[in-house]
Amino acid sequence: MKHAILILSMFFLSFVSADGHLKSEQDVLTSLEKYFEARNNNDYETVVALESKTGTYGTNSDGSFHKPRQIPSVEQWEKFDQGGITNVFYPEAIQLSESVVLARFYAEGVVTAGGNASDYRTRVTMTWVKENGNWVVKSQHYSPANYGGVHQTQAADFED
Repeated sequence: MKHAILILSMFFLSFVSADGHLKSEQDVLTSLEKYFEARNNNDYETVVALESKTGTYGTNSDGSFHKPRQIPSVEQWEKFDQGGITNVFYPEAIQLSESVVLARFYAEGVVTAGGNASDYRTRVTMTWVKENGNWVVKSQHYSPANYGGVHQTQAADFED
């Protein structure tokens, strides 16, 4: 009987810890959807509200260096000068601790920068942290999905 209870407990716990079943994971996936909807609509107030107030860390898919910590602001996003539509595919969220959730997904769309448009395909990993009761982005890493190549540099990459 002890073995049956142990086996059932292990079986139940494996489902509880599976992707997307914890409230924190569901909340992050909802926030992720809001974040990219806001980015697609140039709603930078919402974008900034969904980023860490203590700063974010990013790495772009263009092969450039890791970006230094940036304190999010509407002005910074307007200066970014990258528009277009990014669609999120196959998002997953995995709670790493009580206040940290890892999200990963594929992103595709059309990116515009400097008046030029190009297809965009990348893999994304984001770290979401809980700040003041809300899930916000702390880091983002974009890496090229090499089926077509992603080489979209930004003017800001060449500034001090």
